[in-house]
Amino acid sequence: MSESDEVTVTPRDNGPYFVLGNAKLVDMDGKSIPYEGRMALCRCGHSHTKPICDGTHRSIGFESVIRGEP
Repeated sequence: MSESDEVTVTPRDNGPYFVLGNAKLVDMDGKSIPYEGRMALCRCGHSHTKPICDGTHRSIGFESVIRGEP
């Protein structure tokens, strides 16, 4: 895999998982789930457009800050 093929998933502070790279989102049956632009996946569990984030985390006060090990 070259760097240009790499997919990076970053949990945003108090927000969604932000996906960068050429990723394909599929359901449990292998069918594609369409999305437009950058992909932000719901992490709070309250999005009305799951698995895509719709920003609900802001209005419900979702808090989570994840850091990797040093």
